Amino acid sequence: MIKPSILALEDGTIFNGVSYGSTKSISGEVVFNTSMAGYQEILTDPSYAGQIVVLTYPLIGNYGINISDFESSKVQVAGFIVKEHCKYPSSSKPMSSFDDFLTKQNISGIMGLDTRALTKKIRTYGAMKGMISTKKSVPGILENLQNSANYNEINFVDHVTTNDSFVWNSKFNRPEPSTSFKNEPGKNKIAVLDYGIKYNILRILENLNCTTLTLPANTSSNDVLSLKPDGILLSPGPGDPELLTRPIDNVKKLIGKVPIMGICLGNQILAKAFGGKTYKLKFGHHGANHPVKNLSTGEVYVTSQNHGYSVDPESLPSELEVSYINLNDNTVEGLRHNSLPILSVQYHSEGAPGPEENSYIFNEFINLVNNYNNKENNNQ
Repeated sequence: MIKPSILALEDGTIFNGVSYGSTKSISGEVVFNTSMAGYQEILTDPSYAGQIVVLTYPLIGNYGINISDFESSKVQVAGFIVKEHCKYPSSSKPMSSFDDFLTKQNISGIMGLDTRALTKKIRTYGAMKGMISTKKSVPGILENLQNSANYNEINFVDHVTTNDSFVWNSKFNRPEPSTSFKNEPGKNKIAVLDYGIKYNILRILENLNCTTLTLPANTSSNDVLSLKPDGILLSPGPGDPELLTRPIDNVKKLIGKVPIMGICLGNQILAKAFGGKTYKLKFGHHGANHPVKNLSTGEVYVTSQNHGYSVDPESLPSELEVSYINLNDNTVEGLRHNSLPILSVQYHSEGAPGPEENSYIFNEFINLVNNYNNKENNNQ
């Protein structure tokens, strides 16, 4: 049965469409993603917590939902907007159709509206608060939207971080509760601070002869160091880094103690731990086709991105240098310390959805870890 639905924006604009998935009313920050594929990875990316995502590619769901494409344990977006969804997916191993999946996950979606017009509006006026609702009273919907919390008022990291530490089970492609690293001699032990981890980061590290232990976001620096990790990874995640006082303070105490790599929100937390500042982008970077330049080599990479905030390069101390920039708007896409084993990237080097060409940064991190540990061993 076709059920009408609307998307209301905080400036009073109304888009009419058709409901799919859940029919509950939801609010969130409306952003657009320019990826042509990878909708399941987008749905399950914790960095999208609190956001209603508009996909610019018109037909979604044609390969269904697959068990291997999860980037977390559940759908993380607040809502999902598509031009059209495919009712009859074609895939070798679909576990569900797109519509059935969102219904079971209790996620509200709307389709059939003009996603091109909506995307152009966000691009022109910036990301804004919105509400998807099947209710008929537009004034009531707008009033509820007005009274809902703003995106930058909520600490979404607290919503998505793991409650208990876990190791990665490569055989079954899933987390496994644990309070310590797996006993795997010869492998680097990487402690991962979970601000909104994507599973593909753990898969890549495991493939690079590492064993990982993923920890809650607010794990103290003493507790992290007591595990004696060879390296620390600061994960991606959602929301405004200004709200993350405790994680930032903990990272301050980890600097200089062990090699550190930050990704996306991890990059911003690292910058703030050194005294840097962040600011909100007009409509954020969301998609799998953003060009990034390596300033040391001049090489350009096509990257996957998902962030609404950026590091202010003018606020950084002299020991932190900008290593990558975004060629669309010249924003900071990576940092490197000039003497400590610390590096970070703003883009998603793990892809998921692709491209996969940027996973080389994990090799650079492991090289930092190995060089640091070799130096420490030689000094003993």
